[in-house]
Amino acid sequence: MNYPSDLMYTKKDEWVRVEDGVGTIGVSDFAQDQLSDIVYLEINLKVGSEAKKGEIFGTVESVKAASDIYLPVSGKIIEINDALMDTPEVINHDPYGEGWMVKLKLTEDKELEELMDATTYESDTQERG
Repeated sequence: MNYPSDLMYTKKDEWVRVEDGVGTIGVSDFAQDQLSDIVYLEINLKVGSEAKKGEIFGTVESVKAASDIYLPVSGKIIEINDALMDTPEVINHDPYGEGWMVKLKLTEDKELEELMDATTYESDTQERG
């Protein structure tokens, strides 16, 4: 399993990378491994919309299950990775790179304090198995 140290993580297996006030969001390596072969992704946000932490922003489906995806932070949506709609399996190969899902301009920096660092998240996933 891969747990990049430059990311923050949620208990529901989303990650966020923050650079210059912009959060890039996706699902973790652990999440994609648990789901197995991802075959479908739906993102129900629009560029320019305001989104709140904890809000369901999409659904990812695999050959094993379907799972909602939650926003780890609040902000204004500035980009959606539309390429994933045609090739959602990229999430299995590169969840932290080309498998990113949305980018937003953060509106509540303090929300980052509620997320887990890589070491804490790795321990959490090992407990869940």
